[in-house]
Amino acid sequence: MGAARADAIKEGSGEGPREQPAERNPRQPSRRWLRLTVVGLLALAVAGAGCWVLWVYGQIEHYATTDEARPADAIAVFGAAEYDGRPSPVLRARLAQGLLLYQQGLAPLIVTLGGSGDPQHSEGGVGHDFLIAHGVPESRIIAETQSRTTAQSAQRLAAIAAENHIQSILAVSDGTHLFRIHQLCGSYGLTVYTSPRAVGRRIGRWRTAKRLAHEIVSYTGWKLGL
Repeated sequence: MGAARADAIKEGSGEGPREQPAERNPRQPSRRWLRLTVVGLLALAVAGAGCWVLWVYGQIEHYATTDEARPADAIAVFGAAEYDGRPSPVLRARLAQGLLLYQQGLAPLIVTLGGSGDPQHSEGGVGHDFLIAHGVPESRIIAETQSRTTAQSAQRLAAIAAENHIQSILAVSDGTHLFRIHQLCGSYGLTVYTSPRAVGRRIGRWRTAKRLAHEIVSYTGWKLGL
């Protein structure tokens, strides 16, 4: 009788059949982990790129603000624009710095670098003429007139150094240019010291940012073998 009463209570409770739990898609967890992995890798890549840019920027600033002028086997003046046989203000400032270092007796030889800006003249040739006009004997000048890029200038400088038994170089250029020059020349086994040219009138923030971006991208491309 007790069993019958229990059955009656169950029937009177109005409870229907229990719902079965929804089946889980076995692919959902794997897709979630895949998304998390991709996002994590992208975050790491962005953080790594940011750290790299900051490190290169720090190196550029260090070389731009540090004058390592000291005795060396030769002074190397990296080229800049020339106008129909006359040095541009930037090239003139670089040559003036190289001339000053030579007059201080820090090296017995000056190498001027840079190829043709026009069919008749080259940056290296204009540098040669500038130094001659300021009293440097021709026997103390080597003009390199074939290179078109900083990387080519460094390669040609290494060849000139090998031919003339030069081991240490005192490199002259714009401050923001010197870190890349140091690394390029050092990759050829040269001992490189750097000396930035004197800074003339201040340039705007936008132009400064463009110069820094150019150096960061150029150095990164060289490191990647691009």
